Amino acid sequence: MLTSHDAFGYFGAEYGVKFLSPLGFSTEAQASANDVGELIQQLKSEHIHAYFIENQTDPRLVKQIAAASGAKAGGELYPEALTGKNGDAPTYVDAFTHNVDVMAASMK
Repeated sequence: MLTSHDAFGYFGAEYGVKFLSPLGFSTEAQASANDVGELIQQLKSEHIHAYFIENQTDPRLVKQIAAASGAKAGGELYPEALTGKNGDAPTYVDAFTHNVDVMAASMK
């Protein structure tokens, strides 16, 4: 799965889900053109078909990479920040459940 940055490393290690991202752990990091090109090739070669935006990050780079690789939108994830009480992720349990549901739906 393609996400903005490596916010889901622990989740991936625990549940066997591979996450790729153009940025490291910091949302302030910047990806080089070479890094982006290599990531696009990796997405194609590993047949990764879904990308996810995160509620606190700028989605433009992920959307550009997805367009170049053919990945389709999987939905919005909540890696760190919660929503208001009427949103999809007002608690950490709700955020986790939402993220799992969105990721699972993209795998069907």
